[in-house]
Amino acid sequence: MPIWTKNTTRTQRVLLWLFERFSMHCLANVVEPLRAANTIARRQVFEWQFVTLDGSSVTSSSGLPVLPHAALAEAGRADVLFVMPSYDARAHATPRCLSALREAASRHGAIAAMDMGSWLLARAGLLKGRRATIHWDEIDAFAETFPEVEVEHRRYVIDGTLMSSGGAMTAFDLTTRLVGDLLGEGMRLEVSALFMSADIERPEEPLRRRPRGRMVESAIALMRRHIEDPLPLPEVARRLGLGLRDLEGRFAAELGAGPRSVYRSLRLSAARRYVEQSTYPVSEIALRCGYKDASAMTRAFSAEFGTTPRDLRQGRGA
Repeated sequence: MPIWTKNTTRTQRVLLWLFERFSMHCLANVVEPLRAANTIARRQVFEWQFVTLDGSSVTSSSGLPVLPHAALAEAGRADVLFVMPSYDARAHATPRCLSALREAASRHGAIAAMDMGSWLLARAGLLKGRRATIHWDEIDAFAETFPEVEVEHRRYVIDGTLMSSGGAMTAFDLTTRLVGDLLGEGMRLEVSALFMSADIERPEEPLRRRPRGRMVESAIALMRRHIEDPLPLPEVARRLGLGLRDLEGRFAAELGAGPRSVYRSLRLSAARRYVEQSTYPVSEIALRCGYKDASAMTRAFSAEFGTTPRDLRQGRGA
C-alpha cells in the first residue's frame, strides 16, 4: 500500500551511465527530480555521479560535451545505476559494454534502463524472462529481436531490481516514482507539482468528466487551488461527484493517508515555500495558507517540519 510520508536518513547513491549521443532531455528528467527532492527535503537524499564506460567524455545528441566523474568500474556501488544510451544503441552493444553491464547487475542495487537502455540489457542477457519496455519507436523491433523478453507497451516497467522507461518524458515518471517509493507519495506529488506535472488539473476540464481512476489526482489539484480558502472535505467530494466516505477510501487506498492529512500537508508545504522564498511576515503567510492566525499555523508548521517558520527563515531550521 502506498504511504504518504516516509522517513529515511541514508543518502541514496545514484550513477548515471552516459553514452555517446545520449539524450539531454532524458538525463534532465532523471537528475532534476532528484535535485528537487533534495531541495524540498532540505538535505541530500540523493547524490549522483556521471560515469562512462572508460571515463572519457561523451557528447549529447544536442552537441553538449560532458566530462564524467569516473569510469563505471571505478565508481563504486550505487543504489541505482541508470543506463542511458539513446541514439546508436545497437552500436554500443560491444562485448566490453555487455560484460560491464553484467558485472554492474551483480554489483549495484538496481538498474534502470532509460530510453534505449533495454536494448543493451537484453543483449547482455539480463532480461530473459523479465518484463521491460523501451522507446516506443523501437518497441516492435525490440520485441521481435528479443522474444525471451516480456515486452510491455507502458510508460515504465519495474520488475524487481530491473527497471525500464520508454523515453525522455517517461524518465520523469519513473524517477518520481522512485522518489515516492523512498520518501512517500507526498514527496512524489511535491516534486511533480514543482515541474507542473502529474497532478496539475487542467482548469478548463470539468471535474465530473475526469476518469474515476484519477479522482484522487483531481482532488489534490482542487485542494491546491484552494490553499488560501480551504474547502470543507464534503465540498471537495461533492465537486468530484463522490461521497465523503468514497473520497476517504480512495485516498487511503492510493496514498496511504486521509484527505484531511493530505490537505494539511499541501497547505503547510505552501507555507514553507512562502517562508523560504518570500519576505511576507508569518501572519501574512498564515492567511495565505488558510490559517486564521499565525500561532495556529506555527504549531502545525513545527509539528510537520520540526522547526518554526521564523527559525527556518533565519537558517536555524533542522
